[in-house]
Amino acid sequence: MIPHIDYARGGLSYAYAFKEIFERSDASLFVIIGTSHYSGNRFTLTRKHFQTPLGIVPTDQEYIDRLVRNFGNGLFDDEWLAHFPEHSIELEVVFLQFLYENVRPIRIVPLVVGSFHDCMQDYASPRTRSDIARLMQALRRVETETKEPICYIISGDRAHSGPKFNEAQHLDERLLQQSLQQDQAILRHTEAVDLDGYFGLIAGERDGRNVCGLPPTFAALEAIRPRAGKLLHYDRYLHPQGHESVSFASVAFYR
Repeated sequence: MIPHIDYARGGLSYAYAFKEIFERSDASLFVIIGTSHYSGNRFTLTRKHFQTPLGIVPTDQEYIDRLVRNFGNGLFDDEWLAHFPEHSIELEVVFLQFLYENVRPIRIVPLVVGSFHDCMQDYASPRTRSDIARLMQALRRVETETKEPICYIISGDRAHSGPKFNEAQHLDERLLQQSLQQDQAILRHTEAVDLDGYFGLIAGERDGRNVCGLPPTFAALEAIRPRAGKLLHYDRYLHPQGHESVSFASVAFYR
């Protein structure tokens, strides 16, 4: 699990995460499951390759074929809006390109996940939603059909607080301390891969802190089912004039 905040603010967290990936994974295939900030659709894939200042990284067409076959229709219904302005995939791709340029060729699978607001409003586990359950099952099946190692990257930040996101919200010391305590509690559930506890905490506050990493994190971890996680780094950005606070973390998961 890696942030997708801008590099200037989240650089150290990125470094901890990608150091772990580079040293511990022998994968050439990276399935990147990120937050969808723009589309109203739940899940959106793209077959398009990704171009950054470091060049072009190809998408894995065969993996995408298998995922579509196992999930069914609908994964490309809002492809342009979901992917063209989105940053949650691209910010991870740049690090992968830099690290593996002279090591081995890599491919990616870019999947973005939209809001779970309906689950939080009903206080209902995302597992109860048929489309979410179908996607998680499809990811599991595709892994069994894939004859090479896969490294999954969850691209999501933690809490977004302050008047930038909620005009009525004032960033004072009490709110910041409460938010820190909630982040710590959520990360404990994340490390334990306790998805019921993780979802329950965020749903219990009706996502009042705008935790944008919830959808990709829940979907990916429920599909992958690692045995344990380890917090690598946590931080938060506080605007000097109190306009916003954004928290983020890097967590490694192991089987």
